[in-house]
Amino acid sequence: MRFHGRVEGARARCAVPGCDAPGEYKAPLQPANFDGPGSWRFLCLDHVREHNSKYNFFDGMSPEEITEAQSPLAGWERPSRKFAANGADPPPRWSDFVDPLDAIATRFPQAREARSSRFSKAERRALAVLGLGEESDRHALRHRYTHLVRRYHPDKNGGDRSHERRLGEVIEAYQLLRKAAAFA
Repeated sequence: MRFHGRVEGARARCAVPGCDAPGEYKAPLQPANFDGPGSWRFLCLDHVREHNSKYNFFDGMSPEEITEAQSPLAGWERPSRKFAANGADPPPRWSDFVDPLDAIATRFPQAREARSSRFSKAERRALAVLGLGEESDRHALRHRYTHLVRRYHPDKNGGDRSHERRLGEVIEAYQLLRKAAAFA
């Protein structure tokens, strides 16, 4: 639907003396001052066009005010709403976020905690199998894997085969972690 300013169902006649056409268009009696709805009169299409052709937004403005109003940045100088935290805590600093869009997650702390880890859930389980923390690097991963293989492998522990299941878990965990993006 096109926006044309016509008031559907207007029953008034055009407010211009001597015009018998229906007044279907609202025209302000004075320029808008943004203090309220203002006073209106109803005009026919021809008279509202005449009214609009006389309207000058810049009427009464100095050349500097006109230039400022025509600037593409007009209106951006107003202060914006502060970034506030809920509750008594101070608002978070932008440096707290790895990704600027991560700031949205401050409203959903459980989602942020889940994403704050550099490891997936499966990778965190694999780290637990190897006895490593999330701060571990590639060198610590390799060192811990070597240590556990020597400990559980039957060729290295005097032929004790009771730890084969644990050895399988260690190997599986290492295979997952060595390909992890966190260790790239």
